[in-house]
Amino acid sequence: MKTGDNVLISPEMTHKSDWTQDTVIDVEDNSFVCTVISAETPSGEIFFEKEYLLKPVE
Repeated sequence: MKTGDNVLISPEMTHKSDWTQDTVIDVEDNSFVCTVISAETPSGEIFFEKEYLLKPVE
């Protein structure tokens, strides 16, 4: 994943009822927890978590 990609974010991360489609705004290579992805919703909410809780939009 890279900045600008559209992704689906797990409900485990957003506490919403279904996966949400958002845009990657940052990719951090964190030496403690692997890759951390930050994504922003159209309404401006920002979520960040380990890469496994996001999947690319196909």
